[in-house]
Amino acid sequence: MNELKSELEANAGNAKIVYFLYLASLVFGITSLIGVIMAYMNQDDAAPWLRTHYTYQIRTFWIAIVYLIVAFVLVSAIIGYLLFPVIVVWMVIRCIKGMKSLDKKEAVPNLERWGF
Repeated sequence: MNELKSELEANAGNAKIVYFLYLASLVFGITSLIGVIMAYMNQDDAAPWLRTHYTYQIRTFWIAIVYLIVAFVLVSAIIGYLLFPVIVVWMVIRCIKGMKSLDKKEAVPNLERWGF
């Protein structure tokens, strides 16, 4: 029983590492790629409530890519420069929201949303 509990906590720890890698990517960039790979690798073996976190993390990565592409395209219209800080705030809020749910050992609410 303790072995199963420690394994579940390890999986939750992996999800927390992914959130921290996403936050670190705001400074270092490449760590988000490591995070999404970890999320894909751990998704199938996770408990159902934890699987929602990995799905949320994967969606966060791909939605951020879409937002960044749009911002890069709009840089020529100057508005793209204004979108980069908005994307950073969006990423921070999503990671904090996910970590709060993870600490409570709850599934991520509103998993399919593109916003917060």
